[in-house]
Amino acid sequence: MVSISLKNVTVDIPIFNSQGRSLKKAALGIATGGKIGLTEKGLISVRSLHNISFNLQAKERLGVLGHNGAGKSTLLRVLSGVYDPSSGEASVIGQIGSLIDISLGIDGEATGLENIYLRAALLGINKEELNKELDNLIDFTELGEFINMPVRTYSTGMHMRLAFGVSTMIHPDILLMDEWMSVGDANFQRKAENRLLGLIDRSSILVLASHSRDLIEKCCTRVIWLEHGEIKMDGLPKVVCSEYFR
Repeated sequence: MVSISLKNVTVDIPIFNSQGRSLKKAALGIATGGKIGLTEKGLISVRSLHNISFNLQAKERLGVLGHNGAGKSTLLRVLSGVYDPSSGEASVIGQIGSLIDISLGIDGEATGLENIYLRAALLGINKEELNKELDNLIDFTELGEFINMPVRTYSTGMHMRLAFGVSTMIHPDILLMDEWMSVGDANFQRKAENRLLGLIDRSSILVLASHSRDLIEKCCTRVIWLEHGEIKMDGLPKVVCSEYFR
């Protein structure tokens, strides 16, 4: 059964190159990115998450709100297994699909076509499945003959369309997203949104970190509001959004 369970999860990130006396004097203070403190060995650390607990089951869509530095990206990294909790327990059952860094593995010297295979391999997409969808994928990116050119010759928009197209081929149990992606002009954006909504529908659980009220209320069944690494509010999208955006 696909599920996510976090129990009293705390994440402390040590800062090894910050030993200044002035910063130590400011330790244990609250900053935009969390609480700054000292470890037992006297190192500066940033507490990005503190005492986070929640459970998600199949068909739940969780939105995560909070200002920059509130802990949204750290939470997604805990769920994806990039960060281990400093304390507490995190249990994630199901195949993870992450759209946090869709350009990971893209090689500027390789062609667009070569990068499709490279990125697909990193995502664990079966080569036979990729070959079946290859023509549709190339059509979706609207790259034309540029698909056989090195990616270093691409504009930022072309690069993003390529990375987005491959990344949204996944079929995860749990989909992690950090913000909605801008991948082109208005016409392509609508096409990209439809593709992304299809990916969300294929996923059993969605965790979406965003600053967009419309997106959260459109896609999510529940919202958590993070502030200084702690849950300030947890509830229905309209209820939490009305408080957060007020």
